[in-house]
Amino acid sequence: MKRVPILQMTLAMAIFGSIGFFTVQTGIPAAELVFVRCICATLFLGFCWLITGGHKIEIWRKREVVQTIICGVFLVLNWVFLFKAFEEMSITVAITLYNLAPIFVLIIGSLFLKEKMTLTALLAIVTCFLGSVFIIGIQNFTSLSQFVGSGFGWAILSAICYAMTMLIGKGIKEISAYAMTFVQTTVGIVMLFPFMNFTVFNGLSDSNWWYIIGTGLIHTGFVYYLFFNSLRQLPTVVISALVFVDPVVAILLDMLILDFQPSMYQTVGILLVFGGIIYTIVKQEKISV
Repeated sequence: MKRVPILQMTLAMAIFGSIGFFTVQTGIPAAELVFVRCICATLFLGFCWLITGGHKIEIWRKREVVQTIICGVFLVLNWVFLFKAFEEMSITVAITLYNLAPIFVLIIGSLFLKEKMTLTALLAIVTCFLGSVFIIGIQNFTSLSQFVGSGFGWAILSAICYAMTMLIGKGIKEISAYAMTFVQTTVGIVMLFPFMNFTVFNGLSDSNWWYIIGTGLIHTGFVYYLFFNSLRQLPTVVISALVFVDPVVAILLDMLILDFQPSMYQTVGILLVFGGIIYTIVKQEKISV
């Protein structure tokens, strides 16, 4: 394996792990932040796509273009819901629930795609469900509205949308990664524009603007460049392991900078969720080998 792709993927995941911290410092709502993110990604990755000459050799198939557009819808919703979760709950809890996406892939695949539910998958689902119960602390909620307002719903919706992005994107083979993301973020701009409240950008501090620009250019443009540049040069098992750099960085920043201290139950829940996900990935790798 080449060291450069590993370093690029690790750096991409580490930077992306700080997106929760950046998000809460921007001072603007989730939808507007995602809109800015889509604009920055479209310009940055579109430029990379052009200067590398990828646009000249791109293969466009109608079926894959439709898949890419649908993926784009779920990708944008995934971002909006995740950022909404950051507004309502701690980054640690939100990012842990967000990483349930592979478990939702198993559930959706079993329910709608007629994929066989293995004992491994069932065990992982039960483990992650118990972990989620510990994390959100159902005993602390006295009403449904309080439960929904906790941010749990947004975090789960973000994980489901991420899972749908993974499932729908499985069949996309011909369109390059740059072209695919360019189309998806363009879809995001068109999709979100009618709902934008541009007055939220009035009165922002210089600090707010730095975090907004950082989220757009660094966390979307630069990170996706590193991610796509290394993705196809690494085996799946390495990618699966490096992906966990993201939540580790997010949780460390939440605890060290934002002073979040998980309770004993939340700590157990976090360990159960990531334990279930890691167990699933390891088992799938062994089966594929």
